[in-house]
Amino acid sequence: MATTKTVRRILCPIDFSDASPKVADYAATLARSAGAEIMAVYVAPEMNRYAKMYVAPNMIDTLEQDIVKGAEDKMESFLKKDFAGLKASGKVVIGYAPEAIVDLARALDADMIVMGSHGRKAIDRIIFGSVAEKVVKTSPVPVMTVR
Repeated sequence: MATTKTVRRILCPIDFSDASPKVADYAATLARSAGAEIMAVYVAPEMNRYAKMYVAPNMIDTLEQDIVKGAEDKMESFLKKDFAGLKASGKVVIGYAPEAIVDLARALDADMIVMGSHGRKAIDRIIFGSVAEKVVKTSPVPVMTVR
């Protein structure tokens, strides 16, 4: 007899693009039906790679702090609007998005990840690849991608 996996915790990576509310809607629907909690996450890019371009380290630190602060403010309003009435929290981390998402899924003991299938366009996607594709390939838990 097969057992059904209980979904208690959903990790929902967002990028604050126009697609983020649609992704949030799917995560919210799943959370409601399963009685699960949601952890929304925004992964800010590491700026230390720009140090090689002769940018002063203190400028990089300031830029990262500004990005994180802006993302935290957006996250707060995003949670209120898109996850109203649900047990949901948000987190902003700095790192390489695919690794940060998978690491956070492990650390939070997430049961599933709900994320957009793509956020980047055209040449960026060719150069950087698909975050969703990398997460799907390395995730320890099921990943639902929303187009």
